[in-house]
Amino acid sequence: MTDAPLLEVQDLTKRFGGLVAVKGLGFAIRGGEVLGLIGPNGSGKSTAMRCVMGVDPPTSGSVRFEGREVAGLPAHKIARLGVGLVFQHSRPLNRQTVLENIKVALIPDRLSMILHSEEIDAKARAIAQRVGLGAVLDRKPPTLAFADLRRMELAKALAQHPKLVLVDEPFAGLTSSEVGAFSELISEFRSEGRAVLLVDHNVKSVAALVDRAVAMYLGEKIAEGTAAEVMRDETVRRVYLGGALTRAQHEPARVAQDGPPLLEVDGVEVRYGKALAVQGVSLQVREGEFVALVGLNGAGKTTLFNAISGLVRHAGSIRWNGHSLAGMTPAAIARAGIVQCPETRELFGDMTVRENLELGGNLLSPTDLAERMAWLFDLFPILRDRSAQVARTLSGGEQQMLAIARALMMKPRLLILDEPTLGLAPVILETLSKALHRLRSTTGLTVLLGEQNITFALPHADRLYVVEHGRIAWEGEPERFEEEAAEAYL
Repeated sequence: MTDAPLLEVQDLTKRFGGLVAVKGLGFAIRGGEVLGLIGPNGSGKSTAMRCVMGVDPPTSGSVRFEGREVAGLPAHKIARLGVGLVFQHSRPLNRQTVLENIKVALIPDRLSMILHSEEIDAKARAIAQRVGLGAVLDRKPPTLAFADLRRMELAKALAQHPKLVLVDEPFAGLTSSEVGAFSELISEFRSEGRAVLLVDHNVKSVAALVDRAVAMYLGEKIAEGTAAEVMRDETVRRVYLGGALTRAQHEPARVAQDGPPLLEVDGVEVRYGKALAVQGVSLQVREGEFVALVGLNGAGKTTLFNAISGLVRHAGSIRWNGHSLAGMTPAAIARAGIVQCPETRELFGDMTVRENLELGGNLLSPTDLAERMAWLFDLFPILRDRSAQVARTLSGGEQQMLAIARALMMKPRLLILDEPTLGLAPVILETLSKALHRLRSTTGLTVLLGEQNITFALPHADRLYVVEHGRIAWEGEPERFEEEAAEAYL
């Protein structure tokens, strides 16, 4: 590792209108060093990387590469200085072969020579062999496996002979074996003296690779140090876990664990194109249980919920009350008793609170509708006060309460709650927690909760599943989580 920084970022700020995506960010990378830029989704990591690369010009601040100010330079000029970028989403030339894609990266200013230079051909083949593409040189990108598309993006970056390589979400969509192979390639960069900036939302994914980590949240740096130091940092743990791991004083009564499952998920797999988002997930939820599926952003929780709700195609089996859900529409699944409250809430912004609730209860009789709405106004009193207010004018916490209430208007047998605490203030979390405790203790409702915030999920759950990279990494009772799985969660 060299002494002088290869890349030095100081007071980097990026605004999109009134939104400050990156605020006063600073860090440095030396040759032969791997730095991880980590943080939950929406923390500003990718925006910072794009500013460094010149894809998005920074609003203010300094980006110096080998002592030269490059902030504001276009991306192609920064690339020529020795900075390579590996995008999370592959952007190949689909009509050209793998070999031809790499050739284009080797000679971007002399396209006419692609088919005529033996030297360029030899270099392209050598790069392809190095990243594991030697067997697919003559194939075109649409026919490649997802991991090979990632390798091709890495090959295109290597073709520029970079001194610094920026890699966005390096392991997204890869299997465990593919992650290992990709990690070895990145480790080779370090041994060659190249600097690497890895951008990822998952601390654990990059911990074994990086020399140092910089954690971001809401556009700002919150911690810096070795991966172990960052993972132990209280601010980082609060961002990822939601706070200290303590059990609530008033827990819901336990339910019987015998009897057939109400919901049974067996070996479910979901792909988005070639990316594997859910990998062989199996879980069970019994009548009256409160089951929490916890994991970091991007772990696959929402995708699994969407598979259960019939919103995405899947392999494997999902059975509800003993019957397969295969072939059922999302509307039919909802009418059967599985109702999902999505992470994005999906409220009708120009309709009032009451109208949103009436829409959720449109299949109820007038008497049942009035009784259900009165019960929900008692559960969430603020909604009664806001009943004539249009949804888009509500606060984030009020919108979340309305989204949950609208789902409950359908009288579900199983309520799926996807990240209900996302972006909510502590006082709202307490209100929401009390409402869930009341649901759990006074009704027979079955709940499947998806959460990143462990401290919100623990007090309510009868059982926990930890999902990581689309797989179930741990399952058990909440009392066992802190001892057996908390340290590994990050």
